[in-house]
Amino acid sequence: MLGRPITPGCLRDGTYEGAYRKWPSSSRVRVTVAHGRIASVEVVKHGASWIGQRAREPIAARIVQQQSTAVDAVSGATNSSRTIMNAAEVALDQARTCR
Repeated sequence: MLGRPITPGCLRDGTYEGAYRKWPSSSRVRVTVAHGRIASVEVVKHGASWIGQRAREPIAARIVQQQSTAVDAVSGATNSSRTIMNAAEVALDQARTCR
């Protein structure tokens, strides 16, 4: 599922939630879009091992910084990183105005 490019002007402003599960990790995120860009990503819930928890903040920050859900995973927490990226992708699918 991992990331599709985000075309400028193709995101509707608002706050959207998305969830994704791939055993043994699961994530629920809240993505805020402002002025057609990803303004913030909040990891609301992240079920993962202690190693997987390391992915929470860096992945959310990378998604905002790179304006993409396809970012580099946190080393040692690849599965957890991907569940956060995919949950953000699910949320952004609700905001997309261009397909």
